[in-house]
Amino acid sequence: MSTIWVVETNAHIMDKHTVISRATPGAAAAPNMAAEGVARSDAQASNSAANRKLYKSRVPIYPKEAEGLYRSIKWAMMAVTLSIYYLVPWLRWDRGAAAPGQAVLVDLERQRLYFFFIEIWPQEVYYITGLLILAAVALFLINALFGRLWCGYSCPQTVWTDLFIWVETKIEGDRGARIRLAAAPWSVSKVAKRVSKHAVWLAFSVATGGAWVFYFSDAPTLLHQLVTGTAGLGTYAAIAGLTFTTYTLGGLMREQVCTYMCPWPRIQAAMTDNDALGVTYRRDRGEPRGPHRKGESWDGRGSCIDCNQCVAVCPMGIDIRDGAQLECINCGLCIDACDDVMRRIGQPTGLIAFDTDANIGRRERGEPARYRFVRPRTVLYGAVLVLVSGILLLTFTNRHSLDLDVMRDRNPDHVTLTDGGVRNAYTLKVMNRSNQARTLRLEVSGLKARAVTAIGIGPVEGGLPVRVEADRIRTLRVLVTVARDDLAASRSVTFTLADGAESRATTTAFVTGEKP
Repeated sequence: MSTIWVVETNAHIMDKHTVISRATPGAAAAPNMAAEGVARSDAQASNSAANRKLYKSRVPIYPKEAEGLYRSIKWAMMAVTLSIYYLVPWLRWDRGAAAPGQAVLVDLERQRLYFFFIEIWPQEVYYITGLLILAAVALFLINALFGRLWCGYSCPQTVWTDLFIWVETKIEGDRGARIRLAAAPWSVSKVAKRVSKHAVWLAFSVATGGAWVFYFSDAPTLLHQLVTGTAGLGTYAAIAGLTFTTYTLGGLMREQVCTYMCPWPRIQAAMTDNDALGVTYRRDRGEPRGPHRKGESWDGRGSCIDCNQCVAVCPMGIDIRDGAQLECINCGLCIDACDDVMRRIGQPTGLIAFDTDANIGRRERGEPARYRFVRPRTVLYGAVLVLVSGILLLTFTNRHSLDLDVMRDRNPDHVTLTDGGVRNAYTLKVMNRSNQARTLRLEVSGLKARAVTAIGIGPVEGGLPVRVEADRIRTLRVLVTVARDDLAASRSVTFTLADGAESRATTTAFVTGEKP
């Protein structure tokens, strides 16, 4: 683990997340120690609310690479989420010859959403609404229980920023090396490192944009079109746009996206309470803080040696010891850094940990800590989650493979014939969601019709066979005519479609033009 020494002689302070100190020629370096074997980092919480100023250029943040449990979890989450994002479009799923074979596909041409064995039609947009509600409520529940775990481990902004910082570290070095490189004059080495870093960033950004468009078209086919230059202009434009946003947000803006652009930090602040877990500095144990000399007693002082290592590793550029802050994404890297320091100075770990504000208050009052996972808000969120999940499951398990939409013409809504009869025109959309072609029987009932005709097919009296191809919609135009003497008894009409396995019926109004 690298150590950055702070030199006191003729210090030159840069407007950076990290302070670089330089000594006058010939002066000896005197490390500023927080404890034996632990140097005090010169990292500053440049992105905290107290230090952040409006209308000021971004202060670069150079987080130190952490090691520990939470860093390992973040590596694993990055590997899993990126693998899912880049590889899922290439998974295959056999739906028969009538449907695409890509497992996950937003098919704009067919107006379908495919997710393995699930196929969502435009008329079933309520499933999408239900899934969005589930995602929102699940986010609320996780926030109420464990704080901003989504932000720290699964948010795309966090994942790609972690990836870009990893690339930066591999090319330019750890925190100290990156700061020295930023402060150094331009040279061949500096140009080579900067160009290499941005080139890799750009490559990941292009891959990100390219992977996204694969979700909207058959991936192997689209890849061939992209390579040969035969893909549509809109596809190249989408890749360019996503490349730009990924490169800018993940490489250049980073913590500013979470601080200024994302609404969730402000929303979650209104949805949490003192019993919600979050990355917490246990001030009841850490204060009063200060450097610790070898041989000194720990009596009458806190365990925090004010080494600033928690600030050095923070990708958001804040000091967790300042308390709860909207900038904190609960990534836990400061926990790893602090635990490492505690082990080195012989103190118990957990000075920074996932804890609650309520527990800090309890310990300060001499009461034991306790964790209240079952609270009114968590019960409410859990109940809503179960309710919406149940509704979605119930509707999905009772889903029909055949559906019928009937739309009556509204301009004109009826036509009066020369003999006094009245004709209404209807548009029927027959949806066959199965993977086999079906021959259905169309019948009309509910009124005394003089004539019922499907345009281009023939009369419907006695039942009309209608063939609908697999996974297709067939549109029919049907004219229903009622004689003048039968108008009083003809106020609604029912269209029925059926085969041996399933039937669907839809009733709609028949407009006579007469007052009821």
